[in-house]
Amino acid sequence: MFDISWTEFLLIGVVALIVIGPKELPGVLRTLGQWTRRVRSMAADFQGQFQEAMREAEMADLKKQVDDIAHDIKSYDPLKDVRADVEAAGKDIQSSLEQPAVTTPASEPPQSEAPVEQDAVATATGPVALEAAEQSAAEISAAASEPSDYARETAVVAAAIAPVVPETVEDAPKPDTTGHGG
Repeated sequence: MFDISWTEFLLIGVVALIVIGPKELPGVLRTLGQWTRRVRSMAADFQGQFQEAMREAEMADLKKQVDDIAHDIKSYDPLKDVRADVEAAGKDIQSSLEQPAVTTPASEPPQSEAPVEQDAVATATGPVALEAAEQSAAEISAAASEPSDYARETAVVAAAIAPVVPETVEDAPKPDTTGHGG
């Protein structure tokens, strides 16, 4: 700490031996050691109290943060955003219901650029028996003025993805009970 070398300690010891004398030198060294011990003890106490004060300050900050988090958790409403979204959707629906509906005049039929596509969509979305799907596909192909690959593909896809309605008991073929395969 003070950076005193061993030669300097030797010089201090020789001077102390000459000035104090050999009889009183052990008592002086003991007293010097006790004072050094007290000074070090006081420095350690001061350092410990300082560190304790720092810990208490950190604990106070930590307690404040925990209290803030607890308050935020208590006041947190997870449904608040959902309620706001539902209310906004309700207002949009209410405003759309209050506005008059825009209709096309009855004298003008709606323009359709692709009648084949509309028929295919109608065929694909409704329940259709297998025979009706084949018939609809044939009608869609025949209705197109210029049969194109797209129209044929649309008809095939519509027939392929249309749900099949099971036949009723009356329409089902009767099993052959005569024993003649046939």
